[in-house]
Amino acid sequence: MWDGMRRAAISTLGAALVAALVTTLPAPVTGSTSTSTTQGWVRVNQHGYLPGEVKQARLMTSAAVSGTTYQVTDAAGSVVLTASVPAQPTGSWSTRVPAVYRLDLTSLHSAGRYRISTSGGVTARSPWFRVRGAGPVFGRLLRAGVLFDRNQRDGAGVVAGPLHRRPSHLLDRHASLYAHPRMQRGSDLILDRHLHRIGGTADVAGGWFDAGDYLKFTHSTAYNDVLLFSSARMLGRRAPRALVAEARHGLRWLAKMWRPGSRTLLIQVGIGSGNRAGTFRGDHDLWRLPQADDRDTRHADRFVSHRPVFRAAKPGHAISPNLVGRVSASFALAAQHDAHRRPARARSELRRATALFARAATAHPPHPLVTALPHAFYPESSWLDDMELGAAEIALAAHRLRRPDGPYLRAGARFARRYIAGGDTDTLNLYDTSALAHASLADALATVPHGRLAVTRSDLVGDLARQIRLGRAHARTDPFGAAEPVDEFDANSHTFGLIATVGLYDRLTHSDRFQAFASLERTWLLGGDPWGVTAMVGVGHAFPLCMQHQVANLSGTLHGRPPLDVGAVVNGPNGRDNFDGGLGGFQTGMRHCSATSRRLGRFDTSRSRYVDDVRSWQTDEPALDMTGAAIVAAAAQLRLHPQAHVGRTARW
Repeated sequence: MWDGMRRAAISTLGAALVAALVTTLPAPVTGSTSTSTTQGWVRVNQHGYLPGEVKQARLMTSAAVSGTTYQVTDAAGSVVLTASVPAQPTGSWSTRVPAVYRLDLTSLHSAGRYRISTSGGVTARSPWFRVRGAGPVFGRLLRAGVLFDRNQRDGAGVVAGPLHRRPSHLLDRHASLYAHPRMQRGSDLILDRHLHRIGGTADVAGGWFDAGDYLKFTHSTAYNDVLLFSSARMLGRRAPRALVAEARHGLRWLAKMWRPGSRTLLIQVGIGSGNRAGTFRGDHDLWRLPQADDRDTRHADRFVSHRPVFRAAKPGHAISPNLVGRVSASFALAAQHDAHRRPARARSELRRATALFARAATAHPPHPLVTALPHAFYPESSWLDDMELGAAEIALAAHRLRRPDGPYLRAGARFARRYIAGGDTDTLNLYDTSALAHASLADALATVPHGRLAVTRSDLVGDLARQIRLGRAHARTDPFGAAEPVDEFDANSHTFGLIATVGLYDRLTHSDRFQAFASLERTWLLGGDPWGVTAMVGVGHAFPLCMQHQVANLSGTLHGRPPLDVGAVVNGPNGRDNFDGGLGGFQTGMRHCSATSRRLGRFDTSRSRYVDDVRSWQTDEPALDMTGAAIVAAAAQLRLHPQAHVGRTARW
């Protein structure tokens, strides 16, 4: 539930995708024991490998082994590959799993269903896995991710879907504006006895829930909308209609949050927790379905039913540039989408983008940057990347609409130069949009006439390569090839972001330089990690069963069969110190769910854990940005396979 503190045609498509993705009950993650008492477990990409890519699996053992072979059999029982387990492991994982061995499956080229078995020093068997084309591999990830976004909808425009969503928070149509409250350091507990109205109301109905709770943030919504529109642009005519529809849904809410008349940007709807005095409660204090809030008449819950809305800055004042950049990029991406067929709407969207872009506090950015209340929900410190992104997308939109584009191209180049010179070591995720910004600016350099600029296309492509090399360097030190530390927040979203960055780089360079790395990371995300649990619900043999997500917990099943919140991507493994206080008790109204039969704890280390439990916000809460990273990763890779079938088409 404490998502912020982590670092804080459609119905038919959805039903078909759920049926395609969820066909069997996820079994416990187990290993078989050889006669020598050494245990072994085989980890594979449970979703699917591409025929021509470098393919790896991992054998985990409770002691070092020798004289061990592995064979791959197909669905008919025929042996299609036999090889020796390497004499030397890639490394040690933990005291219980001191040896991890790399198994090479690259020679499997034929589409089909396969299984790995080992013999000799240890006997173990993998789950079934597939080799199949780019369409089934990436298309299903993308469309499943869109299903999650659809389930995150708020307001009157919800889609019932398999979880029986109903309209919710209709009172947000007349939300009152409030001053920023004082909050306890390190939490969202409010110190003030009362919230202070500052006058006026706003229609902030609609949009998406940010995570497993029901708060709505401009910061994460804009990021997700950029990912959706960018993904649709990458796919062009192949983009599923549901993808474009979801991007539109997010944009409609962002249009409510930017009020050009008063030059005000709204940032948040609702509060996390109540106050220290106990005179009112907040969103995180209750466990319920969202439609219950409109009927909640308890005085202590007045800010749960009548949710407050907050501003980024006073009317007319300069606005935090991280917010300005990503929100203006959303409007500009929509303008690009509409430029050909709906030019009047595109011009309106471009006007919104440029009006907001002009309000950025780039000379004196606030410290800390404005993201959410409290800032610890989303402690972003980078804004040059967001402004580069906004400038690049505005330049591309203006060029399509034959409006002045040069000033935005030059501004984007200046922001890019400052970003690159700053030596930032982050990669694509909610807090760093530079990979998307660099790719769009590189496209703008090739499209918009210009003279000498602060950066070249080579500079931008080079920084994309630098970011990928950061992930690849870490992967070489990890026995499973993880590109990100698994004892820190957001390993899953960062890793999907790196896969997307590889797709962006390969498109710009017409190469496949980093595709082996992308394949390794996809395997890690989709079952090839030590715990053998995929990052996305409904994908693979074993996926999260007990997410900290209220709708999924109250309206879905707890055993892996439909109905499920298909497409949700959870945080994944996290630092052991984040569990020092334990999981705590189950909230009132929460359906108890702990996937203890999987015995995941035996694969934890002294530094990292993965807990599949509804109380575990540290590892098991999904969010817009995490799932959005999977969507854009799938789209960026699909763009490299122009003949791959994605799904229902939409004109770009």
